[in-house]
Amino acid sequence: MFRQRSLFILTKRYKHARSHWSVELKKKSTKDRALDSFDDFYGSVYGQRWHSMRAALLTEHKYVALVNNFGDSESTVTALEAEGAINLRSIYNFAMTNFSEKRLNSVRNQVNESATDITMRRMVEHKQHDESAEIYPEGTDFTNRNDIRNPIDDSVPRVDFKKSLTQTVEEDSDIDYRRTIETSAGSDVLQEFIPATKLKGMEDWIPESDHYKYYDTTADFPLRIETDADLVFPENLNIFTYEKGNVSTFINPKRSVTGVLSHFLMDGASILPPLVLGIEPGDRVLDACAAPGGKSLIMLQTLCPEMLVSNDLQRSRVDRINRIFRDYLIDYEKNWKNKRCMVTEGDAREISEYGMYDKILVDVPCTTDRHAVMESDNNIFKPTRLKERLRIPELQSAILAHCIQLLRPGGSLVYSTCSLSPVQNDGVVHMALSRVFTDFNISVTIKDLSRTTTTLKTIFKFENPKKLKYGQMVVPFLPANFGPMYFCKLTRNT
Repeated sequence: MFRQRSLFILTKRYKHARSHWSVELKKKSTKDRALDSFDDFYGSVYGQRWHSMRAALLTEHKYVALVNNFGDSESTVTALEAEGAINLRSIYNFAMTNFSEKRLNSVRNQVNESATDITMRRMVEHKQHDESAEIYPEGTDFTNRNDIRNPIDDSVPRVDFKKSLTQTVEEDSDIDYRRTIETSAGSDVLQEFIPATKLKGMEDWIPESDHYKYYDTTADFPLRIETDADLVFPENLNIFTYEKGNVSTFINPKRSVTGVLSHFLMDGASILPPLVLGIEPGDRVLDACAAPGGKSLIMLQTLCPEMLVSNDLQRSRVDRINRIFRDYLIDYEKNWKNKRCMVTEGDAREISEYGMYDKILVDVPCTTDRHAVMESDNNIFKPTRLKERLRIPELQSAILAHCIQLLRPGGSLVYSTCSLSPVQNDGVVHMALSRVFTDFNISVTIKDLSRTTTTLKTIFKFENPKKLKYGQMVVPFLPANFGPMYFCKLTRNT
């Protein structure tokens, strides 16, 4: 008697190598993480306007050309004009001539709660509620958690650009990730869930809701806001641009007979912080976070500073500043270095020349929004840089508060970022002003730059000043694709 045996064929599925195209397609890039982050946060802050900003951020930005006064400046100007470029100073002077003498009603004598203030306050409430619900889930109904209202208008459902991390966790009932931060998932600052309790081994993590303390609507310090004087555009500063809607590219810089390059190309919005700083002849100037050096170069091209100190933290960044100075200043090592300009390497929070500077530019490290969605290299949204990203507002506030102490009484300071984040912009300014008053009894006057921005609206797209507490901001806009660039000017009183 024969026994029949069944033959079973077991198939085993092998995983593709990490380099396989199918695996690569499933990976979420650092740029995707940044864009998801901005969709969630900026979509809530700016509403429908975020769509146009988003499209502009994902498009190559627009440049301006700074003519080098130490090269063949006249021939460079002629060449740029032949290409159809327009001198920004001519545009500004024309706008000033036609500007109405009627005073703008934008002088803000007191800080009122704006639409952005309301948005941020409601986002804080939502975030704190969500964090509490995650830690203490008993008696909490999560069935309607997807029906989160728009923080600007509770009657309008919020526009969801992506599936939230919280929703993903809830769908997986087998594993409890609520007290775990998985860095490889790319948790994003200001929108992803981070536990709000101190757990063993996680003391370095910061509750996400803590970030919103930088955007406080109540002033616990004396605050004065006054209209700034009209911008004085230096006569020897030639900056060329193309009109709105014109996306022509500039000719490449060339070596002049003096050996330096003819002109320097940079994002057009980057010229505004050094311009509104209002450097005067004989000023001692500090560029606290100077790399790559374009803003320092603008200030040197005015020929006004008695001494310009360009500082940055890392050797590689300091080398970039020196490289630009060598390319654009005649005999830099012999005639400029340590004479009219000094390049230093160090933490801006540790500079000890208190009360020594007439003008200070504080262009702090930030999320660099345009770079974050366009480039993977050196991107702040890499999972390995999570803690660094979470601490950005803290770092920015500390740098600004310290630089205010370096300013002499009566001196001026401009704080700037290339971010759209209200937390990194007005929020950090608010926190720094509170710190210097509480700890050092230093008070400042905020300079309202509405007059200046009004005369430049033919070139740049500015955020409505009513939506800002302290500064002004160039927002990305396809016909004038500059920025983003936030800048706030203040003077030290005491």
